[in-house]
Amino acid sequence: MNRRRRIYDGKAKILYEGPEPGTIIQHFKDDATAFNAKKHEIIDGKGVLNNRISEFIFQSLNEIGLPTHFIRRLNMREQLVRQVEIIPLEVVVRNIAAGSLAKRLGMEEGRRLPRPIIEFYYKKDELDDPMVTEDHILAFGWASFQELEDITSLAFRINDFLTGLFRGVGILLVDFKIETGRIWEDDESHVVLADEISPDSCRLWDAKTQDKLDKDRFRRDMGGLIEAYSEVARRLGILLDNDTASFGDSGPQLVPDPETTHDPRGNSVGRKPE
Repeated sequence: MNRRRRIYDGKAKILYEGPEPGTIIQHFKDDATAFNAKKHEIIDGKGVLNNRISEFIFQSLNEIGLPTHFIRRLNMREQLVRQVEIIPLEVVVRNIAAGSLAKRLGMEEGRRLPRPIIEFYYKKDELDDPMVTEDHILAFGWASFQELEDITSLAFRINDFLTGLFRGVGILLVDFKIETGRIWEDDESHVVLADEISPDSCRLWDAKTQDKLDKDRFRRDMGGLIEAYSEVARRLGILLDNDTASFGDSGPQLVPDPETTHDPRGNSVGRKPE
């Protein structure tokens, strides 16, 4: 890892130069942060779970024709992705009142919204990622009108897919955050989904009990974050039912890809024999 050129070291991920031009290696860290890293802990196994859950979701989105930067998972903590020019916006889609929306508007958490709501936040940690309007985005050139249309359409289509995916395994998709980027081809750009989709970036509640299965467990000092993320992975069918939340040095025992065998740490070692 030390021989690779580090491009970016963020709160939850490190980006390295990829093996081919136009590619990036995205490494998932065990760091848990909240409130723009004002709260910070290392939680063993978190990066592994987020890597695998995000891979599952991005691959599923690729398969239904939604554009993403994801190429493939490399090992237990890393993905190969296409290099993109990140658009400096966090895009939040809300289905149920929770978090800052509930606080801002004086709503009780858990109130289902009459329709999905989309919000935009300017990606600027030192400003605590302020909420902005479409007029701000267009006036300051963070995205063009067409890009804004594409981002909005993509966000709502992802919401439709994720809502159904999680409902099918007994989980409510309360809200989620995505980031997008530009990919340039023949002097033209198009918008794709970037970053990750995981319990770090979604609010996920058990449909029956309303138990939180997401990063709110860390934000609100509830404990049990790894157990919650593991439960999401189990329900999605990507973590063995008999695995425990305490991974130790060997990592979680992930369900192997159907065409690939893995060593105990989740590293690909080749295709299964015919």
